Amino acid sequence: MRSEEELQGAMERQADTVRRLCLLHLKNEADTEDTFQTVFLKYALNSTQFESEEHERAWFIRVTLNACRDLLRSLLRRRTVPLEEALQQAAPVSSEHSEVLEAVLSLPVKYREVIYLSYYEGYTAPEIGQILGKKVNTIYTLLTRAKRLLREALGGDEDE
Repeated sequence: MRSEEELQGAMERQADTVRRLCLLHLKNEADTEDTFQTVFLKYALNSTQFESEEHERAWFIRVTLNACRDLLRSLLRRRTVPLEEALQQAAPVSSEHSEVLEAVLSLPVKYREVIYLSYYEGYTAPEIGQILGKKVNTIYTLLTRAKRLLREALGGDEDE
């Protein structure tokens, strides 16, 4: 079990990432808060020593994604907030970026995850592959397909 100081430090470093991932997947503030607490409880009870801050961050992303998936698969899960309300609850987004955010949120989960990790968190394809437990070429394929879907949704040129 971790000390209170370790937990506080991890929350300062990882809270924003965990919260954004939860909101991206769950699209509702209440479930985001529940999952956020679950992730940090798992951290507090876990005694794994991390090799680096990047290793810790990858652990938090993996545990957060799993916790979100578990909640979404739960038989007790009920959809209570429409997507439009979730967009309003997220951090304020300028009108020019809201169209892109809506397009990203409309992608299937497998594409949404790689786009988020690549463009919002700044991970490379090999790092995303490690985090998601997939081959690097699979990540490149998912990114290419996700970009194509976004380009179609946003009306961009094929040459861009």
